[in-house]
Amino acid sequence: MTPRAKLAFFRIMAFVVGVGLLLLTLHMVLRYGFDNHALAWWPVPHGWVYMVYLVAVALLGFELRWGLGTMVGVMLAGCVPFLSFWVEHKVHEDAAARIAAREAGTDKVSA
Repeated sequence: MTPRAKLAFFRIMAFVVGVGLLLLTLHMVLRYGFDNHALAWWPVPHGWVYMVYLVAVALLGFELRWGLGTMVGVMLAGCVPFLSFWVEHKVHEDAAARIAAREAGTDKVSA
């Protein structure tokens, strides 16, 4: 898998997890606020989607040689509503620059 493919996989999974987390939040509000079980099916698929997100973060993190703290921080961003969208934007900017620098042979962008 190329570095750009890993970045694309991460971006897709960050978006899917962000939307999924908003659905999970809606489920919690409906269930505990209104005793409505309309989204009672969603927590289990969301857990599986989050596991795929963790794989996407690990693949990109190892590719870009992130430290453990950075990798765990990006992984945890998928647990806070709306944060995964902001983190995905920041990670994409940094990762795209680092991948472009590597492809140009000037891998001088700092970790």
